[in-house]
Amino acid sequence: MKLTVFGATGGIGREIVRQALASGHEVTAVVRDPTRLAVTGERLVVHRADLAAPETLRAAVTGRDAVLSGLGARGRADAATGVAARLTRSVLTAMEAERVRRLLVVSAAPVGPAAEGDGVLDKAVLAVISSVLKDVYADLRVMESALAASGTDWTSVRPPKLTDKPLTGRYRTVVGGNPPRGRTLARADVAHAMLAMIDAPATVKQGVGVAY
Repeated sequence: MKLTVFGATGGIGREIVRQALASGHEVTAVVRDPTRLAVTGERLVVHRADLAAPETLRAAVTGRDAVLSGLGARGRADAATGVAARLTRSVLTAMEAERVRRLLVVSAAPVGPAAEGDGVLDKAVLAVISSVLKDVYADLRVMESALAASGTDWTSVRPPKLTDKPLTGRYRTVVGGNPPRGRTLARADVAHAMLAMIDAPATVKQGVGVAY
């Protein structure tokens, strides 16, 4: 497949690029600073662009089978400016202009509904995290609203706390919800799940919880 990856220099985006190339896909990585992208490959094209300007993104998405985005806030200060929602709107504008439909983005588990079967401890931990990172999750909720209002075939992938552990390929997914007691997930497995969902019709226009 021909894929475009936004946020390619971030932890999840870099894993998407690496795994996609290893699987034989053609990848266009959209970055602000090409020197920050450590991944290389014969089927990799690096596209430098201003993510805030949709017109600079159109060439990167035209003719692609799917677009995958690891864009998001790097901290609470970024989230307070609505960075995830703002940049995702730029991606949506470019995709709709080029009539590219399939889009998968990274969100977060607390944006989705509480998992059925969670115990008191899990619910308490989620409440604390949601309070501390309320700006981050508010930004992601606005982002998901933009997805829902778009004409794309979107999927919002919602992992819990992220780690840098190696790829396992062993995780649970719940379409429209969250896995019970889903506390962590490696960035490499988030990328793996996103790539696996590209051709999964049940995930289209859905939030999907992913966790160990």
